[in-house]
Amino acid sequence: MWIDDEIELLRPHIMFLEERGYKITPVPNAEDGLTLIKKNNFDLILLDEMLHGMDGLTALGEIKEFNSSLPVIMITKSEGELLMDEAIGSRIDDYLTKPVNPSQILLACKKILDGRKIEREKLSRDYAQDFQKIVSRLMTPLDVEDWINVYLRITDWELELDTHHGLGLRQTLFSQKRECNLAFARFVEDNYVNWVNSSERPTLSMDVVKKHVLPEIAKGKKVVFVIVDNLRVDQWLAMEPLLYQNYQIFKDYYFSILPTATPYSRNAIFSGLSPFQMSEEFPKLWGVDDKNESSFNRFEHRFLESQLNRFGMKDISMKYVKIIESNEAKNLYKNINSYSKAPLLAVVFNFIDFLAHSRSDSEVLKEIAPDESAFRSLTKSWFEHSIFLKILSKLAKLGNTIIITSDHGSIRSLRGAKVIGDRETSTNLRYKFGKSLKCDPKYAINIKKPVDYQLPQKGINTNYLIAKEDYYFVYPTDYHHYLNYYKDTFQHGGVSMEEVILPVIKLEAK
Repeated sequence: MWIDDEIELLRPHIMFLEERGYKITPVPNAEDGLTLIKKNNFDLILLDEMLHGMDGLTALGEIKEFNSSLPVIMITKSEGELLMDEAIGSRIDDYLTKPVNPSQILLACKKILDGRKIEREKLSRDYAQDFQKIVSRLMTPLDVEDWINVYLRITDWELELDTHHGLGLRQTLFSQKRECNLAFARFVEDNYVNWVNSSERPTLSMDVVKKHVLPEIAKGKKVVFVIVDNLRVDQWLAMEPLLYQNYQIFKDYYFSILPTATPYSRNAIFSGLSPFQMSEEFPKLWGVDDKNESSFNRFEHRFLESQLNRFGMKDISMKYVKIIESNEAKNLYKNINSYSKAPLLAVVFNFIDFLAHSRSDSEVLKEIAPDESAFRSLTKSWFEHSIFLKILSKLAKLGNTIIITSDHGSIRSLRGAKVIGDRETSTNLRYKFGKSLKCDPKYAINIKKPVDYQLPQKGINTNYLIAKEDYYFVYPTDYHHYLNYYKDTFQHGGVSMEEVILPVIKLEAK
């Protein structure tokens, strides 16, 4: 419907639109227009602002009150900012200033009525092109930066498809990511030993503080260093827009060490050492005992202090907070003004890891987050309403530099791999250590010489298994029961893009 008191003068515009498939109902005043709107279904209203009788702004309010979802484009001679603000405040969908030519009207109509369809068609074409580019890249040797870029492209497409359901591309993308993870596991397996035994390597867990945190402290900045346990790149990208208002955001990426699990990777971040080096330097503080694995992160504060000392920052005042319970987050929020005055505040948030593990045991959470898209949405919803976001908003006003990272990611485990080991073998589903462990090499990296991988050697004939792709380990006993029990759970410890490639984010207040 087009409401304008000079509607006869707009016949050429109406004919132009009708020639392109639009059916126009011309109306000379707002009162008649409102009557028709209440009796008929219209897809779009073109509304003049200067009308005899009821004016356009009043009519706009009436239209939105009757049907808030009915799109309205206001057309006016006025360029006044106050009028624009009034129209925007009344939930206008578009705003055009006279004189308007037919092409302008067509573009505005297309954007509202056909925009979604046009966008989806272009999206399908763009993905087809990107799909071929990624296929071609996988046929050539890729380095670390190449793999980061491949993963980011796939992640960008996942986020794009989150807002375009029903395109039929999700399964294709899933299959492509699986192919990428197959190649990525080979890449890591071929290069990992060289990385952990050389200074010429990608940024690994033990390099994060040295590369990203210490330089900011050296500049005299007050740094808040946040590790969000089990935060993946896709989850961060879903959360990130909530920070645009307050922060400039600078993104970098690093590779987690293996196993991609908290006792190894997070301690490596805080200590700046590999697991083998930690076991040598801190034999009483760090070791791997599967019976009490949670105890391995009790000394993160000590490890971080030792790293500061190694790099000549012994006199730096540091505070450390680990947040597991909501009351701990509330306490940090309450005291953030005091905490933020320290040259370095280190904070660990455990919520996302808790959420991932809880999903494994909760049918309700599996219903809420049945796949990765829904899990991203759930993570964003948590962040939007969390104390964490409130803390970041407060820190923006205090002017601290904030570094946010993750210790490891996780993967939705969909395929079982049979593993053979004794009763002393660790219970983890994506990595195991024990005596004479066996698994098909298609499904796991078998680390027979742990020291080569900078992992502690725990006795004779001890080896590690690191699951590849989206496999999870299952023992032969009651194989089918546990195969089904653990299928479609988020796990970590293995080698996949989701677990290994992680964000390092610097936030600077605007």
